[in-house]
Amino acid sequence: QVRLAESGGGLVQAGGSLRLSCAASGRIFSLKFMGWYRQAPGKQRELVATITSGASTNYADSVKGRFTISRDNAKNTVYLQMNSLKPEDTAVYYCNVRAIVIGGGLEVWGQGTLVTVST
Repeated sequence: QVRLAESGGGLVQAGGSLRLSCAASGRIFSLKFMGWYRQAPGKQRELVATITSGASTNYADSVKGRFTISRDNAKNTVYLQMNSLKPEDTAVYYCNVRAIVIGGGLEVWGQGTLVTVST
């Protein structure tokens, strides 16, 4: 019912920037909660940043001051602007949304986009 299309990952040198996008499509009444998580090799998936429908944001301590999450409600899209990237930011980044659809609520994960930060 809800599909997510992620884009923007890639290879960047330390200190560089990338912008991730995640567009939701389908029979969506509203997107209550949108966020980004990441999973590095050999590690558990962890929260990076989240944003509510009221634009309240939350960040992992490791990315505060470097990453900015935002959303465009008209486009059902969430963005993650990543600046001052570090090698330890290397991971697969996953979009997560909690949507209100016909029949109730639904949580959906994107397929993931790889971000690689080289030294």
